Amino acid sequence: MDIIKNIENEQMQDDIPEFNSGDTVRVMIRVVEGGNERLQAFEGTVLKRQGTGVSETFTLRKISHGVGVERTFPLHSPNLESIEVIRRGDVNRSKLYYLRERQGKKSRVKEKREQRREETE
Repeated sequence: MDIIKNIENEQMQDDIPEFNSGDTVRVMIRVVEGGNERLQAFEGTVLKRQGTGVSETFTLRKISHGVGVERTFPLHSPNLESIEVIRRGDVNRSKLYYLRERQGKKSRVKEKREQRREETE
């Protein structure tokens, strides 16, 4: 059992930003076409995060030319170049499946207001 945990710990990445459901995230993915390798961006709203450890995944949803596109990514995949949080969403659920039935302005997620602490020293 310890051997499996050691292998999983070696494969886990430590440069992953903190994000949750409702956040808008841009993921840069390595795509191999023939012999060429390039980066492709996928930007969307995080519908869910599930799993733990090396098998943790997250699902992004975006609207492309009027069609909803969902894509599930393994969080610790070597094909993910970077994950960048664009906006923080203010939601009360961990799974945002209700966004699938919404279109246009109704599908927007409110932005979380950051509380700024003034340092008085």
